[in-house]
Amino acid sequence: MLAYLSRRLLLVIPTLIGIMLVNFTLTQFVPGGPIEQVIARVQGEGDAFRNISGGGDTSGQSAQSEQYAGARGLPPEMLDQLEIQMGFAKITCTAGFQGTPDLKAPECSKEKIGATERFLIMMGNYLRLDFGTSFFRSISVVDLVLEKMPVSITLGLWSTLLAYLISIPLGIRKAVHAGTPSIPGPRG
Repeated sequence: MLAYLSRRLLLVIPTLIGIMLVNFTLTQFVPGGPIEQVIARVQGEGDAFRNISGGGDTSGQSAQSEQYAGARGLPPEMLDQLEIQMGFAKITCTAGFQGTPDLKAPECSKEKIGATERFLIMMGNYLRLDFGTSFFRSISVVDLVLEKMPVSITLGLWSTLLAYLISIPLGIRKAVHAGTPSIPGPRG
């Protein structure tokens, strides 16, 4: 029995890694990612899908091939900062640079981070229980979860109590009536 339980518990680890990998992969291909959502809020539209769908104008698309579809009209410096802040890029400086890395310094530039490296960074953060900061509430995600925990626990307890209060009497009624044979009525 102990061996069975330990095998089942060990299977949790690859299952969680698989779920995170599938989730991460899907979010790479779905439009309306985190940067598009922030851009939509900054532009006051509130919905990134409106920006992504855009219009039918494809002229000048080569100049915007590196930009997000919703980023029209925003300064490139702001887009660079968003990419760095959200972990899609990092600041790299030439060897011998002293000081704080900054995109305004001529020795520093933005370097995109590949999907594999971003996934490994994400997994490392999760192992340290660092789930980041909410971009819309500016507090730690752990603090946000803990803030909502009492409501979640209350709803869970009430729904469990309600389910048992309904299902146990119905189960007893079904068990009692299942043992009595039904008497067929006269045929006419």
